[in-house]
Amino acid sequence: MNSISYDKIHIRELRVHCIVGIFPEEREKKQEIELNITLYTNLSDAGKSDAITDTVDYKEIKLRVLEMVEGSSFYLIERLAQAVADLCLEAPRVEAVTITLDKPGALRFARSVAVEITRRKHNGR
Repeated sequence: MNSISYDKIHIRELRVHCIVGIFPEEREKKQEIELNITLYTNLSDAGKSDAITDTVDYKEIKLRVLEMVEGSSFYLIERLAQAVADLCLEAPRVEAVTITLDKPGALRFARSVAVEITRRKHNGR
């Protein structure tokens, strides 16, 4: 990231179905993708208060990601990853996000193809 130290919240192996791909057969029916989302934030207030209002509402983020991805039909996994990152950065307290998006079966003889992006709310978003 940079010299600022952030705490992290991980959403791991979120499986979602969507239309994604450039070939006609990929545009016909939804395929499973897998998302790993790392939210960068400061958790010190929540660590002291034990109050949900002092942390990132990761359940709400998950619900918003599911709704957006399931209704999407991007051609590139790169664009889908960017859309997920943009959505996560809308959440209060999230300063940066790393998205790893796997598309199983995209390449013959490989388990999956994946992209990983990191985006920040400030300076270079």
